[in-house]
Amino acid sequence: HVSISEAIAYPAPGEAEGGQDKGLGERAGENPEVGRRRSRQPMEGNTLDGTGPMHVPFGHIVANEKWRGSQLAQGMQGKIKLVFEDGLTPVDFYLSSRSCILYITEADLVAGNGYRKRLVRVRNSSKLQGIVVVEKTHMSEQYFPAVQKFTVLDLGMVLLPVASQTEASCLIIQLVEEQTKEPSKNPLLRKKRALISEPALLRTVQQIPGVGKVKAPLLLQRFPSIQQLSNASIQELEPVVGQSVAQHIYAFFTQSR
Repeated sequence: HVSISEAIAYPAPGEAEGGQDKGLGERAGENPEVGRRRSRQPMEGNTLDGTGPMHVPFGHIVANEKWRGSQLAQGMQGKIKLVFEDGLTPVDFYLSSRSCILYITEADLVAGNGYRKRLVRVRNSSKLQGIVVVEKTHMSEQYFPAVQKFTVLDLGMVLLPVASQTEASCLIIQLVEEQTKEPSKNPLLRKKRALISEPALLRTVQQIPGVGKVKAPLLLQRFPSIQQLSNASIQELEPVVGQSVAQHIYAFFTQSR
């Protein structure tokens, strides 16, 4: 079982150096943030089923081509280098060489359990750590308990609910910033983090069982990122939200470890 902090793997050795890969859409005057990845850089252990490690330049996201032009992709453009590539099934977004996002839309949930195969493929891969992001909307809310049980309890994966693709884009940027930051060594990233839209993070925390609109801002004052919140002990949470809610929050994150 994997915690969020473990799922957000640090970049593989060598990715931090020379991260601006000129092959990623920076040719012929293309916008580097929406460039199409021309060829996958082979990595040792890359597998044919799409669940092998992927070369992801430092601070970039490699996105499945199907997201080009989507609200989700547009929400990330201008804030992070976004590179599109065909054939990433079952993965939607690579955050680093071994860390990825599996995105379940409202339509996926309403359509049935087809999304489950993708989750199982990544869960069974020893090469990848997957974070599952799910659209929890008025229409899909009735299906959410089932996907939560399957993802968190059955598969032991990290699940983060979002209300919209715009909110999801902010959350994914936050995850990338967390996995690339080392503030003492990289002050530029620390400054950049301040520009992240906080409403998305707030909405996500509000949807943790027992938290709600009142306690979420209090939690984020004490634990300003998902990673810090997921690693907090019951003893650390209690002074902020009380014993009962602290146990809910702790269980929400630790049952997926």
